[in-house]
Amino acid sequence: MSITIRSQLSGGARQAVRRSIQALIVSLMPALVWAGPVDINTADAATIAKELQGIGLSGAQAIVAYREKNGAFRSVDDLRKIKGIGAKVLERNRANIKLDGAKK
Repeated sequence: MSITIRSQLSGGARQAVRRSIQALIVSLMPALVWAGPVDINTADAATIAKELQGIGLSGAQAIVAYREKNGAFRSVDDLRKIKGIGAKVLERNRANIKLDGAKK
């Protein structure tokens, strides 16, 4: 089918279709591109879940519970102490995890 469609489109129309498809792909890319920095020492669970890739609401609630029980995170790597947060999730989000709220 794509051969038939391709042969029926002029050069300009083909480029317009290509641009439309590229725009669609970009709009459907994972939230990683648009994820914002989040301070895991002050953010609520909903914010953590929204901003960090691969961490859902239950994982975010575990982060908040750990913080409330053990105090502020001192390093990003401390998140590995929480069940369900592995090296891949941590590395995917490292640039967006902030620790500004850590008590010194």
